[in-house]
Amino acid sequence: MISIVTLLSSDFLKLVCLAVILAIPIAYTAMNQWLDNFAYHIPLSWLIFLAAGSLAFVIALLTVSFQSIRAAQADPAESIRYE
Repeated sequence: MISIVTLLSSDFLKLVCLAVILAIPIAYTAMNQWLDNFAYHIPLSWLIFLAAGSLAFVIALLTVSFQSIRAAQADPAESIRYE
């Protein structure tokens, strides 16, 4: 069961990592341009974007793991019976 969860989670988490890697520079640039329009603005820290990416990674990991554990524990005869 652990190998099924690892296999399903790893493929999905690679996509989440790719999305975070692509989104961080775009969001950083967009936020800097937006904040330049204000008289008082805060400097953007990379820690904010790192925290957001980590949170997205954890949420994706929990969601995929929960769904794959639930699918691994399901009885295949039950799903075949209704088809």
